[in-house]
Amino acid sequence: MTATRETSPATMIPALPNDVTGLPRQVFLALLAGLVLRLLFVLGFPASAGDTTLYLQLARNLADHHVYGLWINGQLVPTDLRTPGYPAFLGGIALLLGRAIRPILLSQAILDLGTCLLTALLAFALAPPVARRRVALAGLWLAATCPFVANYSAVVLTEVLAAFLSTAACLCLVLSVSGQTTEYTWKGRPFVMSSISVACFGAFLTGLASLVRPEMPFLVGTAGIVLTLRWWKRLGWRKLMRLGGAMGAAFLLPLAPWAARNFITLHEVRLLAPRYTTLPSEYAPLGYHAWTKTWLTRYRDVYPALWKIGDEQVETGELPETAFDSPEEKTRVVALLEQYNASPNLDLSPQLDRGFAEIARERTARNPLRTFVWVPFQRALTIWFTPRTELLPSSAAIWPIPEHWDENPLDVLVAIFFAGLNYLYVGLALGGIWVAWRARRATGTGEPSPEAANLWGIALLLAYLAARTIFLTTVEAPEPRYVVPCFPAVLALAALLWSRELRLHRNSKKGE
Repeated sequence: MTATRETSPATMIPALPNDVTGLPRQVFLALLAGLVLRLLFVLGFPASAGDTTLYLQLARNLADHHVYGLWINGQLVPTDLRTPGYPAFLGGIALLLGRAIRPILLSQAILDLGTCLLTALLAFALAPPVARRRVALAGLWLAATCPFVANYSAVVLTEVLAAFLSTAACLCLVLSVSGQTTEYTWKGRPFVMSSISVACFGAFLTGLASLVRPEMPFLVGTAGIVLTLRWWKRLGWRKLMRLGGAMGAAFLLPLAPWAARNFITLHEVRLLAPRYTTLPSEYAPLGYHAWTKTWLTRYRDVYPALWKIGDEQVETGELPETAFDSPEEKTRVVALLEQYNASPNLDLSPQLDRGFAEIARERTARNPLRTFVWVPFQRALTIWFTPRTELLPSSAAIWPIPEHWDENPLDVLVAIFFAGLNYLYVGLALGGIWVAWRARRATGTGEPSPEAANLWGIALLLAYLAARTIFLTTVEAPEPRYVVPCFPAVLALAALLWSRELRLHRNSKKGE
């Protein structure tokens, strides 16, 4: 027996109907298609990235020597260079399936299918009650066939695990703001899980996700704001503060062992990874990063401008003209880079770093809008709409099309296809939001309309995506992979387009 009504967050969350909790033919086919796609990447296009070796070393040192650290000058030194979530995941796979790379990739493929199911449930939680089954299935198919997260099943990087945990956390937090009540029965016994419990569990999952990706706290922060706006009139500030305290404690719970370890072993208080991924003995070139933040907007400029520092010489000819405001400024940059290139260990010394910091201050003073608005905006476009072919044996270069077409037409077609998918998914998500907004209605009885979507849940996801995007524009390297864990939320929003068909069908029947 099920009852649904508008209520406070202390009430219960909606249950899934029987036709969704089962495994109908559509669900089986979607998961099968998703498995085939992920196996295609894992078996046909396995990849390696710059951080792959680092994560494997951390996992193996933890398993073999019970020390979370790296070998430096022949000694195993504890480190906090990366949070331990993903290395612990790798260690668990090694313990169960061995240390070969392929079991890791296959495990990630299976885990990503779990993310597809969570995406379907997230779409279900956002959808109008009359269209939940259709929207959930649409979300499942979109997630199963999306190559962006599936592609990262084939590389030892954090994206698949981060996507799984963040989607699970989003699901819980969206349910917590839904304002609906459903009574469960399990083997004849009632089962109740309050929205407060769901919100706290979502905060706990966000804490786990923060051990994988450092930008995940933005999710619990935006959820706290949306929950406050949703319930402050009904609950009052005291109850909201207790809810915030409970969510904060749940969020910190999985982070506490990591913080304690850092305090005991490294004598520092740190919940997340350090802002700059440097060892304690290394110098973080803040001035150089400040200079690149005044012009670096394209992913193709990341390697020659950033990733070469400390390992290779930086060639001025590889930098775009936007890096210089005048011939005089270019001469100063060239002189600084020549000193760096001539250094014995390719060290960017504090003296050279101060030179770049001075140039960054001058460029910002001349054009503050460029540094604080235009460059971050272009970086946001880069991380969301750059063709996601970095793990494929294909170039992402498109423009100018005639030149690249003559070199390799297949690469151009692949890049155009993947770039088009970026725009398609974001466009579908915007369309789904529009449909949900247009369908908002009230029944006049104080109960939500069966055609009304979970607008508060949609607002939560949009706030999270916006906050995370703004933060990522401040990161030194605008890598497209940083928003890969956001795509399940985007696809869940896109699935809301399928809620409109049922509404139009119902209206057509009334017209008859």
